[in-house]
Amino acid sequence: MKTQDSVVFISGASRGLGLAFAHEALDRGAKKVYAGVRSPTEAKTPGIIQVKLDVTDPASIAAVVTQCGDTTVLVNNAGIARLTSSTLDPAMIDIARDVFETNYYGMILVSQAFAPILAKNGGGAVINVLSDATWYARPMLAAYSASKSAAWSFTNALRIDLRNQKTLVLGLHVGFMDTDMTKGFEMKKINPRQVAEAALTGIEDNKEEVLADDFTREIKRSLCNEQPMYLNPPEID
Repeated sequence: MKTQDSVVFISGASRGLGLAFAHEALDRGAKKVYAGVRSPTEAKTPGIIQVKLDVTDPASIAAVVTQCGDTTVLVNNAGIARLTSSTLDPAMIDIARDVFETNYYGMILVSQAFAPILAKNGGGAVINVLSDATWYARPMLAAYSASKSAAWSFTNALRIDLRNQKTLVLGLHVGFMDTDMTKGFEMKKINPRQVAEAALTGIEDNKEEVLADDFTREIKRSLCNEQPMYLNPPEID
């Protein structure tokens, strides 16, 4: 799968990793990039077409699919995070429901809607943006972690389903990135452009999983054993 001459659709593309994906795809020769955003703006970037998208709204997704029927690469990037004081926070249930609507159910809805489009256009690829939180749950991000674990499970099942239509499904795992979501928190962060570069290189190399940073790779290696206490995650201050 080559990015050059592809048509890329990215959810959650107004800023951060989504916008980084848009620019990286264009730099690699993508023919067109659709940027799915909740509130389109007047800003114009050659090659990037903003389309209104709410991944929790099936009608919104259906409208986007009609408009973007030439898509060959789907990037499921839309996601939200909500902090709790702990796993015992009385707000945990409501926060988890809110997070799952976007991070899990939204990914499913968008994937289901675009799968026939990708098949019609020759197969292509799906990139699902996951997290180191898939495997390493911090108490204040427990709801987010659960949603990403669920999204990972869905990604693995989707990969099996879409092989028959020659669609590659790549799971992208990454830790803290230097985006608005982590603004104000002092921690080690990776540049989102590096993450987008790694993911697009991944589909060009026909990989099914990309671990974008050192801490994520260390966590993945620890999964065959009890997670060791020596893992030193970036602290949220």
